Amino acid sequence: MALPVLDRSCGAARLGARLAVALALATTLWGCSFDLGSLSTATDKTEAPRAAPAASNVAEAQAATLRAQVLVRSGKTKEALAEFDQAIETDPNNAQALYGRGLLYQGEKQYQSAIDDFTAATGLRPQLAEPLLGRAASYLALDKIKEAAADLDEAVQAEPQNGEIWAMRGLAYERLGDRTRAAESYGRAIQLRPKDEASRIGFTRVGGKSG
Repeated sequence: MALPVLDRSCGAARLGARLAVALALATTLWGCSFDLGSLSTATDKTEAPRAAPAASNVAEAQAATLRAQVLVRSGKTKEALAEFDQAIETDPNNAQALYGRGLLYQGEKQYQSAIDDFTAATGLRPQLAEPLLGRAASYLALDKIKEAAADLDEAVQAEPQNGEIWAMRGLAYERLGDRTRAAESYGRAIQLRPKDEASRIGFTRVGGKSG
């Protein structure tokens, strides 16, 4: 994920951070897939047993989720939100729909609603990084930087080869004033995505040194 935080004065740094969050949120919404593959049906062996909805409800919810994904790709976000609402009402355990609705809420700057949906999706599928990344972006938008950093710490454990997560983690720790962890994160992002110029700028800004 490109994170254009810039540069030489306190005012510019604050502006850069706001721009970075805005771009991070936009990339999360339009760059990430609304389709998490088998997320809605996969079984997490570490998860506590849940009340299973009727098979007909699961099928109906999956169909509504698929319709929502098609509508999102067509730019019909209002209609997509209605389909995600229907999917979740029919099957509250549909993590795929929760994640998709969270992204839509995030795109509308309804950050707390997005956080609630990402939290529910994470509870259903804790082994996945995407809901954690989405929740972290919303936390950053609300200036809840410690919460964002905690989510990103967990996300890099779930998906350590994802340069987008490392780049956002660099931003979070930079905003916390932890230059060491910020440099580590930006450096890892650069290793995974050598053309990530924004992470290179961030790495230099926090005093990172090439090995």
